[in-house]
Amino acid sequence: MREIGFELHGEQVELCHLLKLAGVAASGGQGKALVAEGLVQVDGQPESRKTAKILAGQLVECQGVRIRVIGV
Repeated sequence: MREIGFELHGEQVELCHLLKLAGVAASGGQGKALVAEGLVQVDGQPESRKTAKILAGQLVECQGVRIRVIGV
């Protein structure tokens, strides 16, 4: 599994936008589709909320990519 470190500038980022910004999805819409299909996990648990607020320290997994969210 490939791992990406994502630097979070601010308090939170919406899940669908994180998938786009990290390069897992080509667009926010595609990010929403990945969540709707049940392909995304946050901290090891399935996540079905497309706009779930992701905070520093959380781990998001989707399609063989692990995104470690790092606060700056």
